[in-house]
Amino acid sequence: MCRIANLFLLQRLKGRTSGDAHDFNNTETHAVTKFFFLQGKAPKEIHAILIETLAEHATLCATVKNRVAQFKRGDFSTCDVPRPGRPKTVTTQEIIDQIHELILEDAGLRLNQ
Repeated sequence: MCRIANLFLLQRLKGRTSGDAHDFNNTETHAVTKFFFLQGKAPKEIHAILIETLAEHATLCATVKNRVAQFKRGDFSTCDVPRPGRPKTVTTQEIIDQIHELILEDAGLRLNQ
């Protein structure tokens, strides 16, 4: 049964790379790494399978080792945790108009460009 699941997974991965390999995201490679970890494969074996399947789009060996270490600690989450940092910025005409209104209302405000 595990061999069939292994073959099915590899076929699915190869099918994804035949069109657009960039479509294969981190969450999916994380799940594949978890699958092979649960089968008892070593990080180098998992990385070799990813290289064979995804070629230059495969995850780095160090990343595979980190994920296997995470699984050994009992953390089986395959989703990346949101990281703190600068939020994404969006510029819309509505925001620009609001800023210009604020500047016109208060002459002490300045616009940095």
